[in-house]
Amino acid sequence: MRPVIRPAHASPAGWRRAEPPQRPVLFVNPASGGGTAHRVGLVDRARELGIATRELRRGDDLAALAAEAVADGADALGVAGGDGSLSVVAAVAHAHEIPFVCIPAGTRNHFALDIGVDRHDPLGALQAFTDGVERTIDLGSVNGRLFLNNVSLGIYGEAVHQPEYRDAKVRTLLATARDVLGPGAAPAPELAVSDDEGREHRRPALVLVSNNPYALEPPAPGTRPVLDSGRLGVLIVDEPEPGCPPARAWDAVSLRVDAPANVHAGADGEAVDLEPPLGFRIVPKALRVRVAARHAAGASTAPPAV
Repeated sequence: MRPVIRPAHASPAGWRRAEPPQRPVLFVNPASGGGTAHRVGLVDRARELGIATRELRRGDDLAALAAEAVADGADALGVAGGDGSLSVVAAVAHAHEIPFVCIPAGTRNHFALDIGVDRHDPLGALQAFTDGVERTIDLGSVNGRLFLNNVSLGIYGEAVHQPEYRDAKVRTLLATARDVLGPGAAPAPELAVSDDEGREHRRPALVLVSNNPYALEPPAPGTRPVLDSGRLGVLIVDEPEPGCPPARAWDAVSLRVDAPANVHAGADGEAVDLEPPLGFRIVPKALRVRVAARHAAGASTAPPAV
């Protein structure tokens, strides 16, 4: 994997002071994280701070609601929910070039971890709207669909239990993938992708494409040390084949995946169908992200690459 020298958010200098938005809107998924928002009184606290709050109901079209909020004058959008909800609203914030705020109220809160937000302090995260700092980060795109975290293709199946997967590096790759995969991944027919060394992979057990590479070494594998490197992370795990390495990880600005039929995938944890060929690309400096000023000195737990 090509080294990434500069950590995106390990230094407070990476953030800049931002004036509070005048008409922020926060979308709250009351079901996320086993009811985290209700448990901590998030809606009441947000309203005390002057943040317009919309609780989501089953069947709501979140993308349409976010676009409607912007049309009504919203100048910042936030989400308290899982990574799938975050991705939807982030795409709307990107389209309208307004700040995006992540409130950690989901189950795993991968994005909150990588941006440096304290995942155990959803109420404190609301200060992003009132006492916030801002920076820009990259987004990933597959066939025009934006993603914050990753897109997964394929499944492990029985392959990952074979002796060929006892190598320490491969175990690390698998552990990383298990940690960051969403539930939407499903078998994909005859996927074909070439890696950075020109080797073609067919019918891999797993392809994971991420918005910036994941760390694969301790102390924090499965997190992203940077979110503005301008690179996708690519991780492939093959079914065992004599004479071939079972896994490969690298980074790139784009990637093409071919398949003879639509591909079932997990995009930020949501099940989607993608029409081949799958065109992945990085969208650099695409999203204005705002966090509470007191969180800005924090960072992803992933170490910077060296």
